[in-house]
Amino acid sequence: MNAHRQDSQPAKRTSPEPLSATGPNQLWSWDITYLPTRVTGQFYYLYMIMDLYSRKIVAYQVYDCESGELASDLITDACLREKINEKQVTLHSDNGAPMKSVTMLAKLQDLGVIPSFSRPSVSNDNPFSESLFKTLKYRPEYPAKPFDTMLEAREWVHTFAYWYNNVHLHSGIGFVTPADRHNGNDVAVLANRHQIYQNARSKHPERWSGRTRNWEPGTMVTLKKFKRQKIEKTADKQAV
Repeated sequence: MNAHRQDSQPAKRTSPEPLSATGPNQLWSWDITYLPTRVTGQFYYLYMIMDLYSRKIVAYQVYDCESGELASDLITDACLREKINEKQVTLHSDNGAPMKSVTMLAKLQDLGVIPSFSRPSVSNDNPFSESLFKTLKYRPEYPAKPFDTMLEAREWVHTFAYWYNNVHLHSGIGFVTPADRHNGNDVAVLANRHQIYQNARSKHPERWSGRTRNWEPGTMVTLKKFKRQKIEKTADKQAV
């Protein structure tokens, strides 16, 4: 009685291959989040694209609806700004309607952008964009009251994006700004920081019980580590 009684079998969800980036403009992630308005039940929609290697926000805009056409305009603008060539960048997103709309998929094909999507009903396949939105909404400057107009929302997001890209020392990339990592300036910044630490240690060795902090720049960022994690768990079980 517990057996599956239909000829067709339930679909099996397999873990996707990991996506990796070793430099800027190889792997992007994007999503849409709500911004509150004065009208209950109505929202502004923040579209935001980020580079996973550098964590830089490469494009953003606030609209009053979710639309594949508006998303197409944003990705077009991002590709023009970053001078993206065909098949250069992979764009990852969840399975929302604007992400998988015919207009958006056609635009990605025209631009030569490779689409990538989260697994159905899996909420943590797009963690970089989710983390970015949490940073945005937990900023001390985030308005305590809803936005009065879309222009006000756009101005606030513009201020946040400038801070995030050019001022924010991101812990995930060695406490350099996303703009510095995107432009390759992080190598010199981290090398100088390493030298400062070495000089401080030589003058006051008693302050360190071991090595100084590792200031080597990261060389790879990976999205979707599912297969690798599965392999590691299997190896651990076999070892036991």
